[in-house]
Amino acid sequence: MLYFFCRHLRPFLSYMWPFSTKKTVTVPLFLTNTLSGSKDQFLPLVAGRATLYSCGPTVYGPQHIGNLRAAVFADTVARALKAAGYQLRRVINITDVGHLVGDGDEGEDKMAVGARAEKTTPEEIANRYATRYLDDIKALNLDLSDIHFPRATEYITQQIEMIKTLEMKGLTYKTSDGIYFDTELFPSYGTLGNQKEVVQQAGTRVSTEGKKNPRDFALWRFAGPTDLQKWDSPWGEGNPGWSIECSAMSRALLGETIDVHTGGQDHISVHHNNEIAQSEGASGRPFVRYWLHNAFLTIEGAKISKSVGNVHTLSEVIERGFHPLALRYFFLQAHYRTPLSFSWEALKAAETGLEGLWKTARDIKKKSRGKASSSPYAIELRSIFLDDLATPQVLAALFKALGDDDLTIEQKWGLLTEADALLGLSLMEPPQDAHIGLEDLPEAVQTMYRERVEAKKQKDYARADELRIHIENSGYRVEDTASGPLFTRLER
Repeated sequence: MLYFFCRHLRPFLSYMWPFSTKKTVTVPLFLTNTLSGSKDQFLPLVAGRATLYSCGPTVYGPQHIGNLRAAVFADTVARALKAAGYQLRRVINITDVGHLVGDGDEGEDKMAVGARAEKTTPEEIANRYATRYLDDIKALNLDLSDIHFPRATEYITQQIEMIKTLEMKGLTYKTSDGIYFDTELFPSYGTLGNQKEVVQQAGTRVSTEGKKNPRDFALWRFAGPTDLQKWDSPWGEGNPGWSIECSAMSRALLGETIDVHTGGQDHISVHHNNEIAQSEGASGRPFVRYWLHNAFLTIEGAKISKSVGNVHTLSEVIERGFHPLALRYFFLQAHYRTPLSFSWEALKAAETGLEGLWKTARDIKKKSRGKASSSPYAIELRSIFLDDLATPQVLAALFKALGDDDLTIEQKWGLLTEADALLGLSLMEPPQDAHIGLEDLPEAVQTMYRERVEAKKQKDYARADELRIHIENSGYRVEDTASGPLFTRLER
C-alpha cells in the first residue's frame, strides 16, 4: 500500500504540490557545504522555503546498512530544515535503469544483472526492492510526509529532452556506443570537492579512444545485446546514462536551481560532478546551492559494499533481535561527516543506550501525563542541532538535561518532545520494554535455558552455545549480565 501511494498517487499529487502560503519564522542553520568547502549559513533561494533532493537507491537488490546511513542522514537534514522554520519539498529518486555495475560507463546495467540473477524482469525486481526500501526507511522512522519518490523509468521523456538541449548547445558528441557529455566544454567540471584532477577511468564498455576525454560521461547509451530495458530516442534505441536521471527529475519536480542536494561521499568525484555539468550546461543557471555528503559506514576499515562481501541489511539487523531504531541511534552517535565503523557489538551498545532513553521517556511521560513545558535546555538542543547537524552533541546534552533535578517533570517531557522532532527516535511513543522474565518463557525454552546453565557450569561451552542458538531459533535471545540473565523476545 505504501509503495502504491508513493509510486502512483504522489506523481499525480505533485501537480498540486505548492508550498503553503503560511508565513514562517526561520532561525539560523549552518551546514558544511561541499561546494564551498566550509561551514555556511543556510540561505534559501526563496525566503521561508527549501528544496531538498537526495540520491536514493538503485533497486536491483536490498539496500545495505551503508545505504541506509545515507537515508537517515537525508532525513536528519530535512528535520534540521524544518526545525529552522522552513517549509520543505523533497525528492528521493528510485533508480531502476542506467546505473552500471562499475558506477561509471563500464559494465552491465545493475537492473539487468539483478533480473537475470532472480530469473525475472527489471520491472519486477524494481517493484520488489523499491517496496522493501520504503519499508526499511519507514522502520527507521524517516518522515515520509513530504517526500516524492520518482522512478527513472517514469522520466525518460524529460531525460531525452535535457540531452537534446545539451546537444543543441554543442556540449555533446556521438561515439559508437552512445551520446556523451564533453567535459572539456564545461571548464568548471570537477569543482565540487576539488575533484578537477580526478579522472574517471575508462571502462570495458567504452574504450579510452572512444571518448575525447576519459572523464566524459554517457548521457544516452545505444542498446546492446544484454540490455533488458530500451526506449526510442532521436539517436536510436537505447537507455539513459546514470546521472541524467537526477538532473531531469530534480528539474521537473523542484526547479532548475535547488537549495540542498545530499548523497554519500563516494558520489562526489563523478556522479555529482556529472549532475552539475549537465544541469548547468542545459539551464545556464546554478544547479545546487548546498551540497551535503555523509561519510562511509565501514566494517573493519573497509567500506560496506557488495563487491567486498561485507553487506548487512536491515532485515538481518531485525532477525538478530535488534529494534530497527537501534540502527538509527547508532548512526546518530557519530557526526554525519565522520566515518563510522559497524560491528554487532557496537550496535548492541547503541541499543542499550536507546533502551535506557526509552525507559526514561516512559517514566517521564507517565509522571508528566503528557504535559510539556519549555526550558532553556530545549532551546540549547535545537541550537546545537542546527550547527551542522551535531547529533552526538545533541544526545549528550539531552542525557545531561534529563539528569538535572532542577527541571520539572513537565520540562523534561518538553525536552523529550523537542529531541524527538530532531532525532526521530520515537521518544514520544517509546516502545514497550521487550525484556521478559524466565517465568514468562515457554516451558521448552525454560528447559533449554536450564540445560545451558548446567552446560556452562560443566564448561561444555560448545553445548552451551548450541543451546543458545536453539533458544534464538525458538524466538528468544538470552544475554548473561552481571545482574542475571536478560531475555528478549525476538521480532519475526
